[in-house]
Amino acid sequence: MPAWHAPVASAAQQELRFQNGDVTLSGTLYLPEGKAKVPAVVLTHAAAAPTREYALYDHLVRALPAAGMAVLVYDRRGSGKSGGKAGEGFDVLADDAVAGARALAANPRIDARRIGYWGLSQGGWLAVLAANRSPGTAFAISVSAPVVTPDVQMNFAVANLLSVRGHDAAAVRAALDARHAVDDFTMGRAARDAAAAKLQAVENQPWFDLAFIPRADELPAEPRSSTWYKQMTHDPLVEVAKLKVPVLFLFGADDPWIPVADTVQRLQQLAPRQPRMSWRVIPNANHRMAHPLRENMDFDVEHLQREAPDSLDYMAALVAWLGRTAGLK
Repeated sequence: MPAWHAPVASAAQQELRFQNGDVTLSGTLYLPEGKAKVPAVVLTHAAAAPTREYALYDHLVRALPAAGMAVLVYDRRGSGKSGGKAGEGFDVLADDAVAGARALAANPRIDARRIGYWGLSQGGWLAVLAANRSPGTAFAISVSAPVVTPDVQMNFAVANLLSVRGHDAAAVRAALDARHAVDDFTMGRAARDAAAAKLQAVENQPWFDLAFIPRADELPAEPRSSTWYKQMTHDPLVEVAKLKVPVLFLFGADDPWIPVADTVQRLQQLAPRQPRMSWRVIPNANHRMAHPLRENMDFDVEHLQREAPDSLDYMAALVAWLGRTAGLK
């Protein structure tokens, strides 16, 4: 190590295990130096980043304790060191985050009046939902999460994904038609055989795995108990309208996964009834708040474990809003 090297202050780390009902969840709490009580944020997970080691969460662990805020990152139920089963509905996942907030409130270093939630993508929906399900919440931050329903968002994403990967308009129409068939079956608007026939007709297409749909033999026997039904019936705009705490929405201007323009329009319409709501579209940022040098909409595990937010505009907006809202020092 060179003679001019100076040590860098690092956050104290505590392993934290907490309960939601009979399920034990496991995480890491990062605390600022010192003895004063501090605000805290609980992370809610992006769909494809269920455990604490994903690079997606590193920027908060590095930046927020240095700014005076504690951060709880835990493994989603059914993943990593957390118990329970994967594939639960949004209500259950939000309640896991609320259980994490309760555990933080019992920590002598945490100011129980200043605990909120941060989430990206699906986690943004969960952050809002958790805030509504936890009366003591101080704030919520939703990053790259639209206020359209999940089926609308996924149809938007699949159309862009197939186009980015070189498939033509006919392929896009066929993929969306198959997705609509699954929706219709799951929502009780069509018979299982009709949905299965639509899926069998496209299962051998080269784009099938990019459409995020099941194969015909994977259609659930009881659609109302399926993960598809639990998630696709969620309406984030309803939850946003119910919020009673300050909320910040951040979107990337170059995000092919969610309809940002439609989302902003909906937020503008809701704004007169939600004066504590703020939003910002971050220039030159993609879905994960990284600079989109070559947007290929990669979602493989190796890529997701590596890609992290690197937009300075995003970090500045986040920390500035937290400073005003949570009283960072």
